[in-house]
This record gives sequence, C-alpha cells and structure tokens, in this order.
Amino acid sequence: MISREARRLLLVHAHPDDESITTGGTIARYAAEGAEVTLVTCTLGEEGEIVPPRLAKLGSWAADQLGGYRSGELARACAALGVTRHRYLGGMGRWRDSGMAGTLATAHPRAFAGGSPGEQAGQLAEILAEVAPQVVVTYDAFGGYGHPDHVRAHEITMAAATRAASVTRVFHVVTSRTALREGLAALRADGTSPFRVPEDGELPETPDEAITTRIDVDAHREARLAALRAHETQLTVADGPTVHFALTNDVAQPIPPHEYFVLAHGPADGAETDLFGKL
Repeated sequence: MISREARRLLLVHAHPDDESITTGGTIARYAAEGAEVTLVTCTLGEEGEIVPPRLAKLGSWAADQLGGYRSGELARACAALGVTRHRYLGGMGRWRDSGMAGTLATAHPRAFAGGSPGEQAGQLAEILAEVAPQVVVTYDAFGGYGHPDHVRAHEITMAAATRAASVTRVFHVVTSRTALREGLAALRADGTSPFRVPEDGELPETPDEAITTRIDVDAHREARLAALRAHETQLTVADGPTVHFALTNDVAQPIPPHEYFVLAHGPADGAETDLFGKL
C-alpha cells in the first residue's frame, strides 16, 4: 500500500477552470490528505467567452489578453484547492485554446487541437517522468462535452500515461447521470436560480452503471466554491438554498457532493471510492 505522504496524483486539463469545474473537490481532498498533486493545463483558454462586462475587451476579438488574465485566475484557484505543483504543457503559451470545432481559432498556428499529438504526448511524458505519479486523471474520449482541446487532452494523456513507468491507474472524469438529474431537480424545486435550469438529458452525462469510482468531496465544498469563484471571467457561482454555478451560457449546473470517474487503465481493486485504493 502507498502511504498517504507518498501518493502522487497528476491531472491533465485543457483550459483554466476545467480543473475546478470537474475535479476541484478531488484535488482539494487529496491535497488536504497530504498527496502530492500536480496539475497540467494545456492552454491558457484564450478563446473563452467572458462573463463580467468590465473585462469584455480582454477577449480574442479585442485586446486578446484573456489568456494572461486567466492564468491569474488559475493561480488563485490552485491556491484555494491546495495545488502547489502546476505546469503548462510545453511551457506557458506554447499551445493556444483552439475554440470550438468549426471556428476560426482552430486554424491558429499554435492551436492545441491542431498541433502534433506526438509532440504534445512527448511533452506530457517529460512531466510524467519528472513527477512520477501513480494516478493520472483526464477526460473521456468525448472530452466530456466534445471540445476539441478536451478530446486532444484525452488522446495525449492516454498515449503518454499508459506508457509511463510510474503510472498504475488512469481515470476519466465524468458526470453521473443520477447525481446531475438529482441536482437539477433540487434547483427546480428551489426555484430561486437566476439561470435557466436545463431539462434532463440536455447536459452531458454518463450512465451510472459505467462509473467505477465515486469520490466523496463534500468536506471540501468551501475550497471547491472558492476555486470556482476564482474563475470570474468564465462562470458565476449562485448562492442560496442550493448553491450552483453557470458558465457564460447562463445554464445552471449543480455542485454534487461526489465527483465521478471511470477507470480506464490499471487494476480496479479498491478503486470504488479512492483513486489510490489498494495500490
């Protein structure tokens, strides 16, 4: 068994804010328990839309300074979650946010999704060799919701992590269908959300029978919320009887007390409620 102090977890995310939205509780939990947590961010998120009107001119359509601003947001989120080891894939600014499929951003010469998968996997392999994590987390093959950068993050992580000498398990972070629908039902019953509450099936979700691992992160709720609030350009946290958030599309999303994963590589024994279980 790996001692708590010897556990090393590495997460690969496409843009600043992805770490907090999908794995913030998991990061906070393992960091608080003494594990060494490393976050790899693949781009600066330069193509993101912007919530506060006062910051609108930072966007790629204007000053094109959003990426630098979001790096500061990411630093504050990491501090809230307890992350002390952070890397940008290939170095800060090497890869640029590709935007959604079909947009002009995908043709940028530094667009992450348009770059060399071999080069990117090699850059990640170097980080893996340095950090030597036992557990790696990224997205599933759909990238969670189909963003080209999320899909590419999945591809290079699977290529590099499954060959890394230290890595025993690789997980894909997913959204539980049951937890999502229960959270949306609570928001509808609450009736106070300033955002549109989506219908069941509207947001990406994973059938619960496909989920292998459920991590209880309820004790780290305040750290998760602080990290989410750090990403003010990308999302808004709504307080009230049922705390939730919305991205720039103003669609409400619940914040469940667990985070959910599918084991994609490595032994399953003990992984039901712990990424490091029985390793």
